[in-house]
Amino acid sequence: FIVVVAVNSTLLTINAGDYIFYTDWAWISFVVFSISQSTMLAVGAIYYMLFTGVPGTATYYATIMTIYTWVAKGAWFALGYPMDFVTVPIWIPSAMLLDLTYWATRRNKHAAIIIGGTLIGLSLPMFNMINLLLIRDPLEVAFKYPRPTLPPYMTPIEPQVGKFYNSPVALGSGAGAVLTVPIAALGAKLNTW
Repeated sequence: FIVVVAVNSTLLTINAGDYIFYTDWAWISFVVFSISQSTMLAVGAIYYMLFTGVPGTATYYATIMTIYTWVAKGAWFALGYPMDFVTVPIWIPSAMLLDLTYWATRRNKHAAIIIGGTLIGLSLPMFNMINLLLIRDPLEVAFKYPRPTLPPYMTPIEPQVGKFYNSPVALGSGAGAVLTVPIAALGAKLNTW
């Protein structure tokens, strides 16, 4: 059962949003990615962690997803795309905060859901924004190495600098933090059934 939970939760999380952060779509999808990934990480990691009852399980869960994604990155690289074409999301530090919460509250599952879920929602967008700042210009990579079947809604667009003031980090963090807690609570409720 533990293996089934780990594998299926991992597949759900890495397929929530544009999970491997294609460089040509990364900035546009940042908010969607932040909401979907913080929610799925919290639900999957809390479910898995409460099932085992062991602090550290959430980090293990995030490590599994990271390995899967590096394999996907390697597959694209083998096809001739640059290393920057796919950016591996940063799940592990957020999962470590969840584990730390669970450990620090003496394995209190409600504290893990509320405090740990909020920490995931606030930290995951921040870690991934830093991650994206370290890659080459997304538009340069997008036009130099287009994906063969790029859907219309994923077509890169020139940013309208100065036209609107948007903070994808603030929006992603806020939405992720707000949505993560109730959905994680639902996941834990399902776990008690």
